[in-house]
Order: sequence, then structure tokens, then C-alpha cells
Amino acid sequence: MLGLISDIHANLAALEAVLADAKSKGVTEFVCLGDVIGYNGQPEECVQLLKAEGVRNILGNHDSYVTSGQNCERSKVVAGIIDKHQAELSSDSVAWLSRSMDSIQDGTTLFVHGGPQDHVDEYLYKVGIDTFPKGVTQLFAGHTHVQCILDFGTHVFCNPGSVGQPRDGDPRAAYAILSDGQIALHRVVYDIDRTIRAMKERGYEEFMYRGLAKGAQINGRIDEIVKA
Repeated sequence: MLGLISDIHANLAALEAVLADAKSKGVTEFVCLGDVIGYNGQPEECVQLLKAEGVRNILGNHDSYVTSGQNCERSKVVAGIIDKHQAELSSDSVAWLSRSMDSIQDGTTLFVHGGPQDHVDEYLYKVGIDTFPKGVTQLFAGHTHVQCILDFGTHVFCNPGSVGQPRDGDPRAAYAILSDGQIALHRVVYDIDRTIRAMKERGYEEFMYRGLAKGAQINGRIDEIVKA
């Protein structure tokens, strides 16, 4: 049984809840589809927990801002949070993020953060049979924070959803389990107030965490993934 987590975004309470829930279901191995940091208030704690658990991480765009030194150019808010996280992360945590993989392929199954065309920063809001690269029949991607399974008969797409900042209208932390080729989606209630308290203590503005209780982006938007 493989636990698939993604888009933790420095939300320690959500990450701890997901790991505990998955372990209670028999999961002993985890792959993270990236974005361990960004948005929320406990980047160092989340990286160190993943490291302690032996989780394999695929490089997300927020992770890459720290490891590459190229900060986000499309959002001043995101860039400011990355600067804050850069200052809070230990050299050990930055080194761990730097060892993140570009992707993982196991036979006909491909795991990425973004999508097949751009593993780090492609947004898959519409998925069709032509989205799948040649030789891939199971595609797992994060980045959009929207949990879903799309079945095309011969091909299956899955986004396990976001652990730390769901954007599909459900505030519960999201993850998936892959077992014997079968995918199961899971949601877990976590202590959102604990996450907000940690952010307040570290000087985050209110608008940065107000979407957590709604399962929305920080601007309040709720997203979906559809078949193309």
C-alpha cells in the first residue's frame, strides 16, 4: 500500500493527521507529489517530519523556489511567503528538498507534481486521454489542490488532493492510497485552528489563512478538475 500525499504547504497539523490516518489503514510507504512548503506557517517542521518518515518527495514549484533561488514571479504574496520560509528553513531541510525527484515512473504509472508537459508547474484542470504520455496508463499529479479520480477506461488520472490547503470546497486534508493498482481517495479532519494559531504566532496576515476553513484558495476561489 502506497500513501500518496501532495501540496502540504507547511501545514503541520494536517500532515500529522494524514500520516496517522494512512498508517492506521496499513500504509507503510509514502510518496509526496511536491510542495512541502509555501502558504502556511510551519515549513521546517513539515520537511523534518517527511524526512523522519522516509517519504520520497517529487519537486513542486514552491519547493523549487527555495532550491533554485528563482522566486515566484506571478504572485507577490507567494514570493513574500517563500522569502519567509527561506529564512526559516534549516540548511538540512533545504538540502532535503534539493534531493527531490523530478518525477517517478513505475512501469505504466507516472507520478509528477504538475503534469506530463511540465513536471513542476503544469496545471491540469482539464484532463483527456491525450494528457497521458505514451506508455502511461495511470497518471498521478498534484499542484491544483483538487482531489479527483478520472477514469477513461484504459487510463486513469488521479490527483490525491492537497494535505495543507484543499481548494475543492472541502476543508478536510486530502490524500490517496494506491494498492494493487486500485486507487482510494481519503479525507481527514484536522485541527485547522492549530494551523491558524501557528500562522498568527509567526506574523502571517489574516487573508493568508482564511480560506482553510472553506477549502478554498487564499482569494476564496474554489476549483475543480474536469474531463476534456
